[in-house]
Amino acid sequence: MKKLIILLSFFLYGISLSAQNIEYETKNNIQYYSAAVNKSDKYIGERCVLDIYYPKNKTGFATIVWFHGGGLTGGNKEIPEALKNKGFAIIGVNYRLSPKAKAEKAIEDAAAAVAWAFNTISNYGGDKSQIFVSGHSAGGYLAMMIGLDKKYLQKENIDANQIAGLIPFSGQCITHFEIRRENGIPEKQPTIDQFAPLYHVRADAPPMLLITGDRELEMLGRYEENAYMARMMKLVGHTQTKLYELDGYGHGMTEPGFPLLVNEVNRILKERKK
Repeated sequence: MKKLIILLSFFLYGISLSAQNIEYETKNNIQYYSAAVNKSDKYIGERCVLDIYYPKNKTGFATIVWFHGGGLTGGNKEIPEALKNKGFAIIGVNYRLSPKAKAEKAIEDAAAAVAWAFNTISNYGGDKSQIFVSGHSAGGYLAMMIGLDKKYLQKENIDANQIAGLIPFSGQCITHFEIRRENGIPEKQPTIDQFAPLYHVRADAPPMLLITGDRELEMLGRYEENAYMARMMKLVGHTQTKLYELDGYGHGMTEPGFPLLVNEVNRILKERKK
C-alpha cells in the first residue's frame, strides 16, 4: 500500500529559537583529497571540491553530507536551501563524472569527501559522531554505496558504521545505469553485482531512511528497487530501515523530502541522547 506522507507544518516551519539565533558561514571549493593526490590528477584537483555551510557560534553540531544527482554524468555541488538554518553543517560535494572518469571513481570520491568530514568537521566545531550522509538520485546511490560497502571508507581509514544515518533520496539500489552502460549492459536490464547497494545489505549498517517519489511517476523501477532494499535489509536483521513513498511526486522529489531528512536527523540525535 502506498504511504501517504503528510508534511506537517512543524516540519516546514518548526525551527527552534536557538537555531534562529545561530550565525552561519559558508566556505567554498575546499579540496578534499590531499595536495599530493590533487597534483597527480588535474581532473581531481579541479572537480573534487566541496562547500561547507556551518554554524559559526555553536559547537557539537551534526553534519549532513549531501551528494548531488545527475546520473553520474552531470550536476554540481549544492547546499540545499531547505537544509539551511536548522542548526546543522551542510557539506555539498562535487565528484568526478563519467565519461571523463569511470563511474566507480565517483564512489571513491564520495568516500573521500565523507572521510574529509570525519577528519575535519571538529575544526569547524562539529561532532564527528553525528555525520549523516544523503543525496538525490545518483547522490543517493553514492550515499548507499559508501555506507553499505565498507571497503570504500576503509580505504580512507574510516569505519562506515560510524555514519550516524543514511538518508538517500530516490537512489538506485541495483547497479547504477551508468556503470551498466560502461559495461555494455542495457539500461532496462536490472543487474545486482558489487556496484549495487542491494549486493551489500547487512544487519550492522547505520540507520537508513529510503525516500522515493510515487511509484507510478518515478524513473523506471526506482520505488520498487528501494522497496526491495528495505525488505532485504529487514530480512538480514537490520532493524532501522524505513521506506517513504511520496505520493504525487516524481523523481524530482527533493523539496517534500527535505523535511523528512531533517526530521530523521533530529530523531536519531534525540534517540542517541536517551
